[in-house]
Amino acid sequence: MREPTARTELTFDITQESDGGFVAEALGENIVTQADTWEQLRENVLEAVALYFDDCDDQPKPATIRLHLRKDEVLALA
Repeated sequence: MREPTARTELTFDITQESDGGFVAEALGENIVTQADTWEQLRENVLEAVALYFDDCDDQPKPATIRLHLRKDEVLALA
């Protein structure tokens, strides 16, 4: 049996909700979390990743986590 390939980085796509909160979704993994502030989001992402990979014995934990903030802005033309 082949050993799993080590992943060096896990990227989260972050969106800011209209109420000011944040939602984080991992790319390529089934990890989603949310928070009211950026600091809370960072803590929640770390906790969610730790829990997810503790339950996945066949996958090594990533060495780093990248938070990619996506900001959509709509401008009205007069």
